[in-house]
Amino acid sequence: LFDLDYTLLPVDSDYEWGRFLARIGAVDPIAYEARNAAFFEQYKAGTLDPREYLKFALGTLARFPRSQLDRWRAQFMAEVILPLIRPVSRELLAGHVRANDLVAIVTATNRFVTEPIAAAFGVTNLIAAQPEERADGTITGNLVGIPTSGMGKVIETENWLASLGKRLGSFGKSFFYSDSHNDLPLLGRVSHPVATNPDPRLLEHATAHNWHILRLFDV
Repeated sequence: LFDLDYTLLPVDSDYEWGRFLARIGAVDPIAYEARNAAFFEQYKAGTLDPREYLKFALGTLARFPRSQLDRWRAQFMAEVILPLIRPVSRELLAGHVRANDLVAIVTATNRFVTEPIAAAFGVTNLIAAQPEERADGTITGNLVGIPTSGMGKVIETENWLASLGKRLGSFGKSFFYSDSHNDLPLLGRVSHPVATNPDPRLLEHATAHNWHILRLFDV
């Protein structure tokens, strides 16, 4: 299991998507960036209300036709994300694929933003916040299910595994790579938690509990 932002990517894709929308003039560059930055600081501090943030993020998506969103997303991937995907991240994933491990990305960022990113990494299993869509693909602004953050990552990972007839505890070994203290609930459920590019609070916790610490982007 892999977190995405600051774990496999050296940036936060959700935050960068907001900055991209501001840069191309799709949203008010001053007001939107200020609110986007405020939510990002709350996330880093561990005080973010995920439903409030998703209301903001998905509500922004709902303002535009799906065809326009898809064009912007392709531009975002080409200009922002793909240049930042590093070989060391690909190799980390590839090592688990070669071992015939079941691999998934588990992220709090919504599926609209992260689906092509997971595909770029060659990962087909993606657990992410799910925007509600109409039959024509238009995003309504509502969330389907629960936010995939904190305990939500645990719940949705177990739901995904249950759909495969499995559960997390049925594996002899389970790994979760994450940079964030916000992911401590899922890190605490696997047999091999890996603090990857850890933030200060996760580094402190990982050190105290003798977890493996991986500084992926220092190489």
